[in-house]
This record gives sequence, structure tokens and C-alpha cells, in this order.
Amino acid sequence: MSANTQIPSGLSNSNPAPVDRAKQCAAALLSERGEASGAQVARELHHLLRTLDADDRRSFQRYLATEFQPDQAALRAAAERYLADSTAEAAAALARVADPPRQELLRRLNMAPGGTGALIAMRSEITAHLRDEPELKLLDADLKHLFASWFNRGFLELRRIDWQSPAAVLEKLIAYEAVHEIKGWDDLRRRLASDRRCFAFFHPALPGEPLIFVEVALVQGLATAMPPLLARTTDEEATRAQAGRADTAIFYSISNCQDGLRGISFGNFLIKQVVEELKAEFPQLKHFSTLSPVPGLRRWLGQRLANGSDPDAALLPQLESDGWWNDQARSEKLRAPLLRLGARYLTRKPSIRIDPVARFHLGNGARLERINWLGNNTPRGIQESFGIMVNYLYDHDSIEHNHDAFVRDGIVVRSPEVDALLQS
Repeated sequence: MSANTQIPSGLSNSNPAPVDRAKQCAAALLSERGEASGAQVARELHHLLRTLDADDRRSFQRYLATEFQPDQAALRAAAERYLADSTAEAAAALARVADPPRQELLRRLNMAPGGTGALIAMRSEITAHLRDEPELKLLDADLKHLFASWFNRGFLELRRIDWQSPAAVLEKLIAYEAVHEIKGWDDLRRRLASDRRCFAFFHPALPGEPLIFVEVALVQGLATAMPPLLARTTDEEATRAQAGRADTAIFYSISNCQDGLRGISFGNFLIKQVVEELKAEFPQLKHFSTLSPVPGLRRWLGQRLANGSDPDAALLPQLESDGWWNDQARSEKLRAPLLRLGARYLTRKPSIRIDPVARFHLGNGARLERINWLGNNTPRGIQESFGIMVNYLYDHDSIEHNHDAFVRDGIVVRSPEVDALLQS
């Protein structure tokens, strides 16, 4: 279907079904009339889509994915011209023809008020159906391609979130927290106290919607466990004093808020800019580190037990018993081998499927600094990684070197303490 698409036959009757009216409107939006009055037609189409039930929305999404393809004859001709004369001009012409009309349709849909949010919601909705309906992958790929441009760093605004921020934004922090559950308003207030900081990226098209946020604790030395960071206090004077004494900023939670923007990278920019904000406010800060989960450790250990590839993995049955982490005698017997297994898991070559949190921080230039025993003994922490947590250290002078070593050579830069675990 080209930019001059006509209304498909069978859709121009006087009273089509709602989903057919939406398809008719989409075809009109991509026509010359749609180009001239795009915002009005886009508003009408968004209104129609809001009236559809789930099955009709899926039908419309399949229509977008399958009908608005590049013109095959034009694409073949452009490819042949490029093969015959591989100039920059021929390459540009081929790229223009290869660009599916669907992308232009999505751009025009974005012109309506609320269009960006509606497209993000559309991508979020089709996620669950990509495996069963692979044709939707074309629509998913086009949305991701456009979002990567619309949500590049130049459009993002960093804001500090504190107790004076709008209540609607604070409610969204509670709803979107993906690492350590915020248990109501009192818990949130603690996380926004004087010795805490919270920053989020926002986009002009979604002014009240955080895209990603990070929670920071200002402490002395590396924090090795979550309970002290989440402990509640009402002593505002003590928290101000703690902030003044702090020499370390601990990034203990990073949460993406918009499922429809999965695969669009915000976290690396967020951490780097927040470091600069914190250094300006607290010049005494010397260290910037995370306290991070290890979500893939338990699954990996189970695989090693199944294939008998690691004698330490035979400990897994002991780790399945309830409450072992509260029994000092039992937990001490497990400490050394489990920390050793954690070190092995996190230092594997990136070509092997590495832990997603580790990939994120190591790819951003952090160093694997410390592996912490029972850093998180909540049910989720035990379920994912037997309570183990990790410090990834962001050292300004070595970030680029660490990044290059990881991305180019597959080297996990680590501290002597982690090396000692590997050799134990």
C-alpha cells in the first residue's frame, strides 16, 4: 500500500463495523487527504480505536502489520539500480523505497493529542501476542524504530522527585517500582527523605508519566544489604546529618515505567546524569555504586545441577529447604560455595547468556565490585538468587576502559575481592 492508498473495497459502505471503520480511517490517514488534514483524521482514528474491544483491536493491529508493506516492484527496481551503481544516491533511494508506508502511518497517528501514549500502549498490548502471531513483529519493529528516534536523549528531561512532587507522579512511583516494592505512602516518604534521592526521565509528549526512575541512598561505604536502606525512620534531623556525612551514593533501584518502550535505552543516560547531579549537590561523595539483584542466578544454578557440570551445584537441594537463611548454622555452611557460584555466574563470557542486570551495568562501564551474602532475604530475593546481591562500582576514570573491555573483548572487569572468590 502506498501513500496514495485508496479506501479498500468493502469498507466504503455507509455503516461498516467499528473495526472496519478504523481500517477505513487508517487508509484515509495515509492518503493525500490524510496528509493535508492529518491531525483531524488521526484524532478520529484514535477515537475509533478506543471504542474497539480486544479482539477488534487485534484485528486492526494485524491489518497494520500486514497491509502497509513496501511496493515490491519499486523495491526490486531500486535494489537493481543499487546493485548496478552502488552510489550514495542509489543507496538513499533504496532506503526510501524500503521504508514501509506503515511507518508514515504511525507518524501521522502520532500527530493527534495523546498519540504518543496511544502508540506506546499499542506496542505494550501486542507484546503478549508476538509468539503466536509473528506477523505482529513487523508492527512491533516499526514502533520500536520510531520510538528510538522520538525518545532519544535530546528530548528527555531529568527531574528530581521529592515529597513535594505532584501526587499523581508519586502514585506512579509506587505503581511502577519493579525491584523493591513500595509499601504505601509511609514507605515512599522514607525513600524521599533527606538522605535519599529519586530522579526520573520525562518526555514532553508524556508530561506526567515517568519513563524510568532511579532511587539513591546516601551512605558511608558500600551498602551490602537492602534492609538498612529500606528501614523506616521519622527523624528528619538524622537523615540530613547522614546526607552530610555520606561518601557513597548507592543506586538501589532502577525501574522502567513504560512496557511499550522496552528495548529503548534510558538507564545508561540516567545513571550518568544523576551522578553529575549528585556530585554538584554533595561534593564530598567519592563513590557511586549500585546494590543490585542477580535475577538469573537460581535458574542457572538449577541448570548446572541438572547437567552435573559443577560439584558446588549439588548444594541446591539444601537451598530448597524453607527458612535456611534464618538458621545461622545452615546458612554459614552454604555461604562460601554459594558466593563462589555467584562469582562464576557473573564473570562468564558475555557470549553466554549473562545476567540481564549484570549486562546492563557492565555494558555501561561499571566494575563488578562485591558479591554480598544475604543482601536481600525477602521472598523475591531468595527466589531469584538465594538472597545474593551485587555492588557494581561506577568509577569515572575507568568507565570507558571497562565498557570497551566488556563490549569488545568480553572481559568482566572485577575487583580483587571477586577474583579471590573465583580462586577459592
